[in-house]
Amino acid sequence: MNDGNRADMTDSRQDSPEGPGAGSREPPVGEKNDGLLAVAANLSRYHREHEKYYSEAPLADAITLQRSARTLVALAERWATTEPAAAPAASPFAGTPDLNDDRAIETSGVLFMEGGGEPAEITRIKAELQAIAASSEQSGCWLADAMEASWAMAEALLDYPQLADLLAERHKIIGHNWQNATTAQLIARYLRRAVSILERVDFTPAALRKDLAGPRIAPAYLYSAAELINHAADLSAASSVLTHENERRWRIFHQRVEQIHPPATNPDAGAELPLGEGDDGPSRGWPWPCC
Repeated sequence: MNDGNRADMTDSRQDSPEGPGAGSREPPVGEKNDGLLAVAANLSRYHREHEKYYSEAPLADAITLQRSARTLVALAERWATTEPAAAPAASPFAGTPDLNDDRAIETSGVLFMEGGGEPAEITRIKAELQAIAASSEQSGCWLADAMEASWAMAEALLDYPQLADLLAERHKIIGHNWQNATTAQLIARYLRRAVSILERVDFTPAALRKDLAGPRIAPAYLYSAAELINHAADLSAASSVLTHENERRWRIFHQRVEQIHPPATNPDAGAELPLGEGDDGPSRGWPWPCC
């Protein structure tokens, strides 16, 4: 960063901005914009809003996962004690009293019928788990790469004495998002393994009755899958908490950046600069950061 972009602590013309960071001057009107601060202002504005959504979205996934886990536990509890029917009902559309559980029907609509195969709702549960796993893995990988870049770039903020007391806050934002990236990847692993466990169970009525008359392995598989799904739900909810905790940090960091780098008439002017253009940052080989 060139010296013209740093606060001149010996300049007699310097003003003392209100609040923390007093003692370092604000750039006078017309001074050349600092590319790094322009990007910092942009990120702290838009990613703060973006994270408001992601402080809620994981909770929706957690609820979906808990519902699936409750369904599997209900079936496992039923199958652990019920005796298989001696003879199936005459109608292929009749429900199977020995295999059905009222809680599973009410929670997820899982209904075993005499003439059916694997209930469509079981197939749907497995598809939902796969979809959440794919989304979690994709977002986790992207976020991890973004935080790698953000962490490297955040070191440049040390050149600004006006931000000295907020450096920990900015790095905690990155740390929380990095932790959420790892969590998302772990959620994907848990859910995919849960689906693999469920695939070991033949959910056709005939196969289930054969298992219930013998080793009763199906309930054990369902319990294990449900435990992994429940843990994934817990992790998803925990990631929401971490993201929510970033809100205050984003707010106070954005306010400080705007104190030392007042926005132009267009508040986004110079805030989104292509790699290799603009002031200091890209020309010094810094990767533009994310959240």
